[in-house]
Amino acid sequence: MGKIIVAGIGPGSQDDITPAVLQAVRQADAIVGYKYYFQFIESYVKADCECIDTGMKKERERAEQAFELAEQGKTVVVISSGDAGLYGMAPLVFEMAQERHSAVSIETLPGISAFQKAASLLGAPIGHDTCIISLSDLMTPWEVIERRIKAAATGDFVTAVYNPKSHGRYWQLYRLQELFLKERSSETPIGYVRQAGREEQEVKVTTLGAFNPEEVDMFTVILIGNSQSYIADGKIITPRGYYRDAPADSKNVGQGIMIESFRTIASELKKDYPIDHKWALLHAIHTTADFDMENILYTDPGAVETLYHQVADGRVKTIVTDVTMVTSGIRKGALARLGIEAKCYLSDPRVVEMANKEDITRTQAGIRLAIEEHPDALFAFGNAPTALMELCDLIRKGKAQPVGIIAAPVGFVHVCESKHMVKPFRNIPKIIVEGRKGGSNLAATLCNAILTFDDAAQLKPGRDL
Repeated sequence: MGKIIVAGIGPGSQDDITPAVLQAVRQADAIVGYKYYFQFIESYVKADCECIDTGMKKERERAEQAFELAEQGKTVVVISSGDAGLYGMAPLVFEMAQERHSAVSIETLPGISAFQKAASLLGAPIGHDTCIISLSDLMTPWEVIERRIKAAATGDFVTAVYNPKSHGRYWQLYRLQELFLKERSSETPIGYVRQAGREEQEVKVTTLGAFNPEEVDMFTVILIGNSQSYIADGKIITPRGYYRDAPADSKNVGQGIMIESFRTIASELKKDYPIDHKWALLHAIHTTADFDMENILYTDPGAVETLYHQVADGRVKTIVTDVTMVTSGIRKGALARLGIEAKCYLSDPRVVEMANKEDITRTQAGIRLAIEEHPDALFAFGNAPTALMELCDLIRKGKAQPVGIIAAPVGFVHVCESKHMVKPFRNIPKIIVEGRKGGSNLAATLCNAILTFDDAAQLKPGRDL
């Protein structure tokens, strides 16, 4: 009695065939496989080896021929692309052995799968828990496939997608994208590789939101990152977690905790947001543990990114706050790194004199003094609605041209009105905590979100802790 060796010949390059598989091919009395695959092994096949090649969708016939030859005492190698156990011939051969009550010995030899080859070309996208889904519904009902897609998306798995599209299956990949966008950020990295390891190889990196299913065909493998994956230098990286290990430097311990917190928050958001708004939202929720921020945090489109670039380009030199608590909460490391100053005028000796003379609050007086010296600063309010109202009045009079406004005063008197007063200034980038909620901690963390926006794409906060 002979034997059957089910061998994975890799994704399509001779360089990716394992030595064990090559040895089996060299010693085979017969080789059975899909005719397209023989081109990758023909130089290793011995002269008297019987080669039986068939077309697509002839898997059962190939397996039956392999058993017939093995039952004649021959060593038969059944070849599959990639790994024979992954959407390959191995399961069919073992099932057929049971059906035939065959005494033929069966051995499997692993191969490099297409998703592994694709991953190596894309960088390091499968650095954490990964699942594989085929969109082919020839033998699996679509209802089952869709349940698996939803589970992969909600489970935050890195997901490899096989058989994404064919001439008769054009809509399934669109549906997968739709389901993933319900659970993942539109900025989630996606990489796809066509003809991995072959001369026609094409490698592309994009995001879940920008992904165009029309660029994919049946020869393509897709890899979707998880919530921690990011793109760097054109490659996809999914962290394993080594940089969250606690080093001797306690600063890095704090950053690791903050990164983990942000990832937890991101996974619990109700929907996806543009990265600009999302970065501010993550900071706000992290500071307050209040997911109502999803409902009440307002940002002008592009406000966070615009203000960051103005700071980074040196056009903003000063952040003015209404109370010292806000100033205290803005990270000193970020201020020093970017060369800007955070100031509060509340303790300035001139404030008391002006407040008494003009019969206004001290915070109003502080804003008037600030405008005299820094009319184009970034203004952040976390306590006093009267100070915010004062700034609005000075803008209306043409005496102030702030580069941006963070409006987060808290309380019950004039708070909502002060925030309504800010919105008409459409040419000024604004971040507003709507309603009664707010606070110095919120105003400070929103400043920090602006100062660290360059860390947003990698979801890596806490650099300046």
